[in-house]
Amino acid sequence: MQKGKPQWWDAAVEFLSNDEVLAPIVKQYQEGSLEGKGDLFATFVNSIVGQQISVIAAESIWNRLNEMVGEITPSQVCRFTHAEIAGCGLTKSKASYILGVAQNPEDFLSPKWDEMTDAEVHKHFVSFKGIGPWTAEMLMIFSLLRPDVFSIGDIGLVKAVKMLVPEAETKEQVLEVANRWKPYRTAACWYLWRMLDPVPVAY
Repeated sequence: MQKGKPQWWDAAVEFLSNDEVLAPIVKQYQEGSLEGKGDLFATFVNSIVGQQISVIAAESIWNRLNEMVGEITPSQVCRFTHAEIAGCGLTKSKASYILGVAQNPEDFLSPKWDEMTDAEVHKHFVSFKGIGPWTAEMLMIFSLLRPDVFSIGDIGLVKAVKMLVPEAETKEQVLEVANRWKPYRTAACWYLWRMLDPVPVAY
């Protein structure tokens, strides 16, 4: 699993720099890039924590969980009870999702990712309880570093596209705008998030 800047990042920046919609944003945020941590399980836990809550709330819960558990690995998480995990600020459901994967990590972590299409990876992730399309897409972006992922379920991305293209009023129209950034929609997401928050999004 890749760590650090994706191999395709520089090509993506060059491509997006020639896009009349996104080029000004790319120019504004020349520092930094998407960064892979090479840890799918920790990214999974972080994305579960971040489901449907603010970035600030998610960071607070993640910090409490990290402080209690230590390194976020399946074996470390399994040392704690459902109540203890939930006690960090997670809902009971989210605590169950995290423990469900932690107690049987092989099925989740074992696929040969390089041999799978984006659609196959997405299907694999959403087969696990608690992982919907948004969470699957965050895993594909932040852990697997897939270059062409756009999450229409992400409120921030939709908001940013509408700021750039006000006539894109529906989700279908937002997706249509995003199609102009193929095959580097993942990098486009990173820049769209930067528009809304000067601190790069990371899971």
